Amino acid sequence: MRTTARVVVPIILIVSISLFLQGHNLPGGGFIGGVLTTTAFALVYIAYGLDFPRVLGHEMEPAESVFEDPVVVAYRRTFLSGLAIAVGGGLVPLLFDLPFLSQTYVILHDIPIYHEIELASALVFDLGVFLVVVGGLLTVLSVVGAE
Repeated sequence: MRTTARVVVPIILIVSISLFLQGHNLPGGGFIGGVLTTTAFALVYIAYGLDFPRVLGHEMEPAESVFEDPVVVAYRRTFLSGLAIAVGGGLVPLLFDLPFLSQTYVILHDIPIYHEIELASALVFDLGVFLVVVGGLLTVLSVVGAE
């Protein structure tokens, strides 16, 4: 299982990033990228156990309650950060007298290797959704797994 996880987890994370980045132009985006990232974490947790962050050398004392565990607190902060980014990304167009969640894009020219890249404002919202999904699902995984 550990050998399989070492091979499969990087592949899952690369596909996750790819789906996240293509989400504003093609099917994909923050939600499916977040689900795949959480799947990679779940696979690591299955292979190495829920104490994997402590195994990596992080000096964290286990808390009395699973809700006060530093890892779970970090996942909750990820969730809240994503929620703030997603809501902020939706509210910014209101400052320019545009409807909620309006989007625009900019094309950057003369980029090495790619030549030009299209950056859409929807990427900010997708980042928020990505962080909400990763933070929320990893919180649920950690709390339920600790039971």
